Amino acid sequence: MCEAPSRCTWVTADPLYVEYHDSEWGVPLADANALFECLTLEGAQAGLSWLTILRKREGYRRAFAGFDPAKIAAFGDEDVTHLLADPGIVRHRGKIEATIGNARAWIALQDSGVDPVEWLWSFVDGRPQAGSSQQASNTTSDQMSRALRKAGFRFVGSTTCYAFMQAVGMVNDHAKGCFRRSEVAQSAASFSL
Repeated sequence: MCEAPSRCTWVTADPLYVEYHDSEWGVPLADANALFECLTLEGAQAGLSWLTILRKREGYRRAFAGFDPAKIAAFGDEDVTHLLADPGIVRHRGKIEATIGNARAWIALQDSGVDPVEWLWSFVDGRPQAGSSQQASNTTSDQMSRALRKAGFRFVGSTTCYAFMQAVGMVNDHAKGCFRRSEVAQSAASFSL
């Protein structure tokens, strides 16, 4: 009989959660839309469980134009009204308006000559970092949060930023006994922007 692999303790038995942990969480990302998606979903998760957001992720992808910031930035009041009635996402006016505003802030960064992907990764010097414990925030996430807010982003507190950093592989916080820790470390070793 095969023994189940050891995973991070936060992973439940839900197959969606297991799949997310085993294939996505902590793998370094450099795709602009994927990074914007992660930033959006981490903000949407505030006050909710991550599993709730995972279950609605396809609804978010549909409702928010595949997380294309240029398309989302063009959303107006009518789109907000439509999104508030969409059961496929978290129907929270503040979070919906923040997603649209964050898309506009993303585009404003680009318009000012800043590559948002490189800018976000600059908080970890462009290289994935090895984590030592699963914490709620750190000085880097504090700095990222302040910079994002200064750039016009919302729902980007330090805890949200740290969860984002974990999710997109800026920090490898897989537990020391988790089978994914060394696999993610290998993918991080070959990562480049």
